[in-house]
Amino acid sequence: MQADKELDVRGMSCPLPILKTKKSLADMVSGQVLRIISTDVGSMGDIQAFSKQTGHELISAAQEGSEYTFFLRKK
Repeated sequence: MQADKELDVRGMSCPLPILKTKKSLADMVSGQVLRIISTDVGSMGDIQAFSKQTGHELISAAQEGSEYTFFLRKK
């Protein structure tokens, strides 16, 4: 999947991945896609909850080994 912006939050733990995601989305325009790469085990639930609370579309969420990759479309 093609992303307009990438956010690497590997090695960071809650709440930093969500805070950095929020900041990255603020710099984007509606419809753009943000790719987030995380190693925080809680990020799967956190990103899903963030998406529901904010209305940004969670396009995909995947785990490969110890890394989690998310694609969020800005509302």
